[in-house]
Amino acid sequence: MNLEDLRRQIDQIDSKLVELLNQRAQVVIEIGKLKADGPVYAPDREKKVLERIAELNKGPLPDKTLNAVWRELMSGSFFLERPLRISYLGPQGSFTHTASVRKFGQSVEYEAVMDIRGIFDEVGKGHCDLGVVPIENSSGGGVIETLDTFVDTSVLICAEVYMPIHHNLLANCKLEEVEKIYSKPEVFAQCRHWLSMTFKEANTIAVASTAKAAQMAAEEKNAAAIGSDIAAELYGLRMICENIEDIANNITRFLIISKEDARPSGDDKTSVLFSTAHKAGALADVLDVFKKKEVNLTNIESRPSKKRQWEYYFFVDCQGHRKDEKIIDCLNEVRQHCLQLSVLGSYPRTDTLLE
Repeated sequence: MNLEDLRRQIDQIDSKLVELLNQRAQVVIEIGKLKADGPVYAPDREKKVLERIAELNKGPLPDKTLNAVWRELMSGSFFLERPLRISYLGPQGSFTHTASVRKFGQSVEYEAVMDIRGIFDEVGKGHCDLGVVPIENSSGGGVIETLDTFVDTSVLICAEVYMPIHHNLLANCKLEEVEKIYSKPEVFAQCRHWLSMTFKEANTIAVASTAKAAQMAAEEKNAAAIGSDIAAELYGLRMICENIEDIANNITRFLIISKEDARPSGDDKTSVLFSTAHKAGALADVLDVFKKKEVNLTNIESRPSKKRQWEYYFFVDCQGHRKDEKIIDCLNEVRQHCLQLSVLGSYPRTDTLLE
């Protein structure tokens, strides 16, 4: 076939795709009627749908392409049932904003919040259905503000996402003309080697977010920012150096918070917050229970309590769902060694990167 024949074939396939997608959307509307006041976002169902699409895919399209297509389809489905409102760490162009859009698509409503505690508040008060917060970075460790906020909040974790983080030097001047660079302290730490090799004189100035950094760099002469490609586009900056992070495999884990956690999917995590008595071996006693019950721990972080000196809170992720008999039995015994224990939520485990 010649070029025109092939293009005509694509047009015919596109017509069928549009018809099928709208048939799917009509079924979504019927499901929405049956769910009534139930939650619109179901992480367990999302996981099963994306896994099934990957199993059905025989190529040549890569799985990540179909993953992105179906995320937008699900975003449109949310809109048809009831538009979701999602809060994120703003302003527009931040990495949390990017993760939110890649996760939930273009058909939901977004609200930029200027600090992490505010995201928890918006979800807790019911102003937003979901919130997206960073919890840890592969090179920078845990996000302190998120960990601390979990201590005195009632919201729950319903999902997690992982996103590669690429830092770029953004400016509207030449590299040699840069006199000051704005970004978050954590970002400077992740680009420390590149900065020391590239700049001798430029001042690094810490600000609240990479998006704020881009905004300031756009307004000032001989100023630059370290941020995302989306921030460059939003604030009219050029990417004069790309991928300047010291560690190429730089990934941030984000949590999706809600008033409810997720139903069991068959492959889940449970996050737990606990504090122990200030005595020798207290933490070891807790960890021994997880070991004895053969519950695998995937992450542990500690933060000092702000109520008592030398008392710490521990954040633990373990494999399994809070409704699993094995997890119920384990946590019941763990409680005997704790001053306080709270389950922060159970949610589907993921190892897929948002790209």
